[in-house]
Amino acid sequence: MRLRGRKGHSVRDDEISYLIGRISLKDRQAFRRLYDLTCAKLFPICLRMLGRREDAEEALQEIYVKIWQRADRFAPGETSAFAWLAAIARHHAIDVIRARRPVASDIEEAYDIADTDPSPEENSIQRSEGRRIEGCLRRLETDKASAVRAAYVEGLSYEELATRHGVPLNTMKTWLRRSLLKLRECLGS
Repeated sequence: MRLRGRKGHSVRDDEISYLIGRISLKDRQAFRRLYDLTCAKLFPICLRMLGRREDAEEALQEIYVKIWQRADRFAPGETSAFAWLAAIARHHAIDVIRARRPVASDIEEAYDIADTDPSPEENSIQRSEGRRIEGCLRRLETDKASAVRAAYVEGLSYEELATRHGVPLNTMKTWLRRSLLKLRECLGS
């Protein structure tokens, strides 16, 4: 996968992955390079979701703080490096949107957060994909499916998941890796 960085340079996903690895070692130069290469792609995600340039700029700063803090959680090979960064941006923007909203009186309102107004076709595709993913998740053991949901929907860390499920950290990493492989296989068929 290639994307255009801040200065218009073409960037490969493996370069981003390498930089994230360096950042997990607290390499400030790698962090600056990652910012230069990816901010032009992450900022539009924030702007589209948050609507105001000021909010998007503030969110982008907070996103890079999270990237700095969570770089050691990136698992190369399980997802593309840029997709991991984009997921952090998207989840942070959702958190900002949730923080803006008044407390919902109805549980249905509490879960009614949309990124944009999708077309009917997009809604149909999303529902269909959601059903496929849920069908594949049901094929996993209950505790493993729960761990996958908590990791990729709630954004829990390996450590938090291991504590929640009462298993060692390496066991949790193995659960997630094997579960993702099973899901990929299921979704591919």
